[in-house]
Amino acid sequence: MEDDKMHMHEHMHHNAEQVLMKEHDYMKHGDQNQHNKHNSKNMHTGNTDHHEMMVKDFKKRFFVSAIITIPVLLLSPIIREFLFKVLGIAVPSFRGDIYILFLLSTIIFFYGGRPFLVGIRQELVSHAPGMMTLIAVAITVAYIYSSLVIFGLMGMILFWELATLIDIMLLGHWIEMRAVMGASKALGELARLLPADAHKVDEQGNVRDIPLEEIIPGDILLVRPGEKIPADGVVINGETSVNEAMLTGESRPVTKVKGDEVIGGALNGEGVIAIEVKKTGAESFLSQVVALVREAQESKSHTQDLADRAAKWLTIISLTGGTITLLVWSQLMNMNLAFALERAVTVMVITCPHALGLAIPLVVAISSVLAARNGLLIRNRVAFENARNLNAIIFDKTGTLTEGKFGITDVINFDDTMSEKELLEYAASVEAYSEHPIARGIAASAEHVYKVEKFQSIPGKGAQGIVEGKEVKMVSPGYLKEQDIIIEHRLVNNPILQGKTVVYLMIDGKVKGAIALADIIRPEAKQAVKTLKEMGIKCMMLTGDREQVAKWVAEETGLDEYFAEVLPLEKAAKVKEVQSRGLVVAMTGDGVNDAPALAQADIGIAIGAGTDIAVETADIILVKNNTKDVASIVSLSRATYRKMLQNLFWATGYNVVAIPLAAGILYKQGIMLSPAMGAVLMSLSTIIVAINAKFLSLD
Repeated sequence: MEDDKMHMHEHMHHNAEQVLMKEHDYMKHGDQNQHNKHNSKNMHTGNTDHHEMMVKDFKKRFFVSAIITIPVLLLSPIIREFLFKVLGIAVPSFRGDIYILFLLSTIIFFYGGRPFLVGIRQELVSHAPGMMTLIAVAITVAYIYSSLVIFGLMGMILFWELATLIDIMLLGHWIEMRAVMGASKALGELARLLPADAHKVDEQGNVRDIPLEEIIPGDILLVRPGEKIPADGVVINGETSVNEAMLTGESRPVTKVKGDEVIGGALNGEGVIAIEVKKTGAESFLSQVVALVREAQESKSHTQDLADRAAKWLTIISLTGGTITLLVWSQLMNMNLAFALERAVTVMVITCPHALGLAIPLVVAISSVLAARNGLLIRNRVAFENARNLNAIIFDKTGTLTEGKFGITDVINFDDTMSEKELLEYAASVEAYSEHPIARGIAASAEHVYKVEKFQSIPGKGAQGIVEGKEVKMVSPGYLKEQDIIIEHRLVNNPILQGKTVVYLMIDGKVKGAIALADIIRPEAKQAVKTLKEMGIKCMMLTGDREQVAKWVAEETGLDEYFAEVLPLEKAAKVKEVQSRGLVVAMTGDGVNDAPALAQADIGIAIGAGTDIAVETADIILVKNNTKDVASIVSLSRATYRKMLQNLFWATGYNVVAIPLAAGILYKQGIMLSPAMGAVLMSLSTIIVAINAKFLSLD
């Protein structure tokens, strides 16, 4: 039986070889475009849809309630009196208008107030009273008390207060949710890294497309040039280079030959390969990244914001103050129940200031706009606020501190009869015909190139052609080793020790020079690190690249510390390690491999040009791809937090005066805060909060 299995396995491998030969022939004559059609799937979008529905729900409830509030205000006795005495406007009354007022207010209470009535239950069950509890208590007290007044109790109708409070709070929550709607699309974006279908090679050597979910370990799959690898596996036939930068952080395309492992989601280069599937589903690399992202995101989803903390204390003050007021007036002062109840209700309603609903959301909205104008997109408000306490930042290397593409750093000439310019022109002439990233880096460096005849790719080792009648080759060190050509040149050693990629130019069989390339360091990276260090923030780097490369980049940019050769699934652990030192840590990256680390960090910052997964996992996005903007994040965070504290003071500070006056502490002196005067104070605080938020700046 075992022999049969082995025979079958060898037979399938043989079929794969035959298929590869057909594919190479087809690639020469067929239409390549037919091989590059990819469809994307979305998964795990439920969380995002839920939040989008909530935003739409708050918006709808706000507009419906706001429209109904207009007749509620015009029908309210206290508003009518105000309009007549102050503005000279007489609003006509009619029989039964008080009951229409009750009906409209009931609609606003149950429809507009529903999110808060549901929210109080959730907050109380979780033993975390906050904004929902405060609002629900205020509107419930106002509704029940005003309803009793409508049907006979002596007192003041407060339906106008109920309606405007619900409107303002719905508006505040709508603004806030729009600004921080971050229910991350990260998990859905991960699926887009994989193709919808895979090319399966069957036992007869036929190739057919199957859905990705039907792949099982042991399947033989064909991967054509330019396609994404469908699953984790091992190359069994063919040779190519694979771009894994967005998955592993390795900046250079990795040559893959028979026996090498490949990762699902990586981009295949110029060769056709057959792979044997090793891992699918939960065991695959991408699935593990999904799990890490979800785990890290959920671990920081319970953070309370400033408004909730203020609301918690105001709820306690409201209930305590109202109860004490009722007992004092009814029991100690022997006033009638109607008077005592009116004072208690006034205290409880006034304690929930309208401005509190806008104090934080207004600053959030304005800071978001201000940030966007400066190339910063805030997705997570809590994390953004925490940026004011930032004292360590970890940069990804590829695509963050570097541009993620190769550029020439050294040209080493072995032939005194040739100039560096000539050497580059010969090299660029051959490489101009290649799609390899290293080749593109060389080709882009020369101002002039020669015509090339008989161009031929040497898979994994270089390219060759006839230039100006000479045989010109651009080859790797591996090619020279195969040809037993030994290069001993002192100027080559330094780039090699720095981890740079060194390729060699051969003309008519002789090595004429070497070209060293490396991932280009962003021009602004050095200044960004310098500015952050001046702000007292430690700067570190986390990369999957080699030790020599990491050391070179760290020295060039002035980093305090770096971590090299870190596997993708270890990046979040490295962030945890830095956090365990007691530091508030930000992570800046652009690749899929950075996603778990971005989610784990206190503040995740994504380079805007990076992958969707990195952008969707991050708390803040650098739209301009400028690492110097990290310092702007810290400055804006500090300014925003100061403005939030100021607004909370203006939104709630008047309670120090308003609550005692509403309770009737100066009643014997003839001074008592009426609901109307309380409304004026609340309106003033709302105006002050709005104006104060407008003065937020990045300076």
